[in-house]
Amino acid sequence: MSVNVLNTPFTKENLDDYLKDLAKEFRKLNGKTVPAEIILIGGASILINYGFRELTYDVDAIIMASSAMKDAIRNTADKRGLKGDWFNTDFMRTNSYSNKLVEVSVYYKTYSNVLTIRTIAAEYLIAMKLVSGRRYKHDLSDTIGILREHHALGRPITKENINNAILFLYGDAVSLPESSRQILDALFNESKAGVDYESLYSQSIENEKEAKELLVEFDKNNPKILTEKNHEEILINLRTKKGTTKETLLQRLEESKKNNFLCKKQAQRLASSQQCAAKQAQR
Repeated sequence: MSVNVLNTPFTKENLDDYLKDLAKEFRKLNGKTVPAEIILIGGASILINYGFRELTYDVDAIIMASSAMKDAIRNTADKRGLKGDWFNTDFMRTNSYSNKLVEVSVYYKTYSNVLTIRTIAAEYLIAMKLVSGRRYKHDLSDTIGILREHHALGRPITKENINNAILFLYGDAVSLPESSRQILDALFNESKAGVDYESLYSQSIENEKEAKELLVEFDKNNPKILTEKNHEEILINLRTKKGTTKETLLQRLEESKKNNFLCKKQAQRLASSQQCAAKQAQR
């Protein structure tokens, strides 16, 4: 997994222009009687709903349209000088995806009477960010930013709201990364008189910047090792053990993989045992 940095940043203003062009291209190719619907996810969803993010480097989406949309996306990229993958559904292959996202999407805007854009409601957007919990992206700072804006507007999002959103999207089997649990503890620590959102947000931005620099350097020196699944453990090793060699790190990753496999097997056996006990009790 290389840590991608796209050349063209998206802002709220230019994203709106690109969506207008996309709608026009789709209408040209597909006609005006067959509509399409797109749900913006992640950074793009935050851009159009909040003020704390000035830009994003990717546009993740759920696309519900005819095959003409692929050509419309490509034509818009050619017209605007964007990369071919400027608009993509790659996130649907990550653990933050849920087929229930469609149910919690909210209307944003319609372009050219054929393209309806929707986004994700706040607590569910936070749920996605926490399940992903990537320290080198904006997952944690975005979580703080959303909570900060809702708090300022007098519409605070509670921990219960977030837990219910996680449960609805992913069920009770999901396990949050350590980074996400730490942020939740900092944000909803009942012993605190109040949350210092500004300090937490600034510190999170700095941490994410440092994490990204570490992973980019590691990926440059050790290509084809970094993946979406092991980046957290690699980052921990890079931060705590500056002298870690490639061989030592690979050994630790292999040991961690074996431990995770054993834990998964134990959990499966426990679940099976509980199911058997429940069936016996029903007889």
